[in-house]
Amino acid sequence: MQQRKILPRWLLAGALLLAPPLAVACVEADASAQAQIDRLVDETVARYDLPGIAVGVIEGGEVIHVATRGRLAVDEPAAVDADSLFKIASNTKAMTGALLARLVQAGKLRWDDPVIRHLPQFRMHDPWVTQQIQVRDLLLHNSGLGLGAGDLMLWPEPNDFSRADIIAGLAHLKPVTSFRAGYAYDNLLYVVAGEVAAAAGGKPYNQLLREEVFAPLGLEGCRAGDWSPARTGNVAQPHVRREGRNVVGGRDGDWEADFPSMAAGGVRCSLTDMLRWSQVLLDPELVPGWLDTTQRRALWTAHMPMPISERMRQWEGTHFLGYGYGWRISDMEGQWKVAHTGTLSGMYSSLALLPDRRNGVVILINGEAEDARIALMQVLLQRWTQPQVRFSVGDYGDRLQADREASQSAGRVATDTTARQPATPAGLSQWAGVYRDPWFGEVTLCPQEGMVRWVSRKSPRLDGQVMRLESRWLVQWERLGEDAEAWLQFSHEDGKRVMQMRAIDPDIDFSYDYQDLHFVRTGACPASGAHP
Repeated sequence: MQQRKILPRWLLAGALLLAPPLAVACVEADASAQAQIDRLVDETVARYDLPGIAVGVIEGGEVIHVATRGRLAVDEPAAVDADSLFKIASNTKAMTGALLARLVQAGKLRWDDPVIRHLPQFRMHDPWVTQQIQVRDLLLHNSGLGLGAGDLMLWPEPNDFSRADIIAGLAHLKPVTSFRAGYAYDNLLYVVAGEVAAAAGGKPYNQLLREEVFAPLGLEGCRAGDWSPARTGNVAQPHVRREGRNVVGGRDGDWEADFPSMAAGGVRCSLTDMLRWSQVLLDPELVPGWLDTTQRRALWTAHMPMPISERMRQWEGTHFLGYGYGWRISDMEGQWKVAHTGTLSGMYSSLALLPDRRNGVVILINGEAEDARIALMQVLLQRWTQPQVRFSVGDYGDRLQADREASQSAGRVATDTTARQPATPAGLSQWAGVYRDPWFGEVTLCPQEGMVRWVSRKSPRLDGQVMRLESRWLVQWERLGEDAEAWLQFSHEDGKRVMQMRAIDPDIDFSYDYQDLHFVRTGACPASGAHP
């Protein structure tokens, strides 16, 4: 018998149906379902050699199973459990959207307020856009900026850019499309959204998030702003792959200070917290009055159309895809799907809800796990959307690998740079000096101990040795991987020496937005004298 597809009610009626009350405690589920989930998690851990993972499944509004595997850090014995804190990265964006919705509900701002009403110093590159951009636009990736524009002010962490620097830098980032003409994911405007919340709410973003989201929903483990991992304990550490194994990358110190990208991707939560967050979103009656029907509908309305990938068409039968206030809204085999992912170096998260069924899945991983996250989420959701299909994690993993190989055979491969040689001060003498980009600030390209180094003033991890490959120059970062390296391109413009950058790896993380940089030489190297 063919399964009847459930059409999303918001497509049919344009309204969000509020679900009846549901239990919030973890309940007993069918033993075979639990065993199946465990097998899928185990298959994922084995295939991708994950350091640690926490997975929770909600069915009918209730948590039916939790599965945790691995360790907080591979070099320590402590195991991951449901209360271990993970970086949820861009799943923070939905919480920022919810915070703004709370302020709208309280009458402290409106979605259609001009941003400059709350932040008079805010500027976009186009003065008309500065006047027209509204609070809602900050959440929708429709500003006209390119993919990840300005993200080098956020990552790699830590750096010395402030929220004020980010707001000032936006005026110098040139758009690549017209305002509201298309979708391009960005992070900087979520930083602005956090500052709008602070201005309207009269308190810092982190404090508002704790008071308006964490506390009323009972998200007891979530952390934002200044906090102590050492005092808190049970904190998962990010891992990177080196020489075929997992190693801790960027271990937490005793104290974690607030940082500018908090509203875009800085929150940490446990699986327990994220399941609670999901349940409250699925059932308004769990916390009556926290968000009314109007604001819930606003969060989960597809305000900005998004392009549908061929993978989504083939794997999920997707016909529509749009961005809400911190959420991706789509259909999956005729069922309404609300989801988002989060990625930071060595940390991956994924949350997907099927609101009409009050079902959901949360995945938190403390390792490099793009394919693992995609494959596991796919098979867990298909238990509901296509129960007759029996694809495994391995099946989807193989498809992802095949897609990657096809992309490489089509020419999307990084240039072989193994023949690189250190650049000499003499070879770069005409280009050495101090350079400045209007939003990224100052860098030096100067001799040091017989080599030439590229050093950022405000982003200390962007520090590397300049190398030469035949007639080309590249920068080899001291503390970043080869996949983050960039070409250096020199030229003259209007009598000035100019340095631009381009990624070497075509599949580089989009937050390395080297293409948005335009450095102009402002002076000689501090200790080397003038150059011609």
